[in-house]
Amino acid sequence: MPAEQIGSARFRRTAVRSVRRPLRSAAAAVIGLLAALAAVPALAVEPVNRNRGGVAIEGYDPVAYFERGAPVEGSADHTFEWRGATWRFASAAHRELFAAEPGKYAPQYGGYCAYAVAKGTTAGIDPEAWQIVDGKLYLNYSKKVQRQWEEDVPGNIAKADANWPKILAE
Repeated sequence: MPAEQIGSARFRRTAVRSVRRPLRSAAAAVIGLLAALAAVPALAVEPVNRNRGGVAIEGYDPVAYFERGAPVEGSADHTFEWRGATWRFASAAHRELFAAEPGKYAPQYGGYCAYAVAKGTTAGIDPEAWQIVDGKLYLNYSKKVQRQWEEDVPGNIAKADANWPKILAE
């Protein structure tokens, strides 16, 4: 083989090696990053469903469901901090009732969709999709989902009650 061909063959091998090394390093870095991300545990579900502003149940007054029998938007003038969320109320009287007994008025499953919790997951809520059963407030994702939940309320509550501690522990 002539010397110029030998030199160009060496050049090609050297050039190929110089490209392969950074690619191997980059591939190793990507694999390492993916392995590190896989090792990071998923974020646990917050105990209270809050919006980006930290407000529970979309700013609706949880006491109003019991006292007025209807969803009522709360006011930023009447708030109470509980379980890492800001709860809003239509009146100071409702705020005081909640402050005295939050467990009595707060929706079940942290204000997440009751039907979703029955299915083993969480979902947001529509404050207009609600029902009080045995003195407890249940909220659902939508009125359509509410109708599905109502097909077997006792069964769905039993499933959700069993799933909720597992969901919180994830």
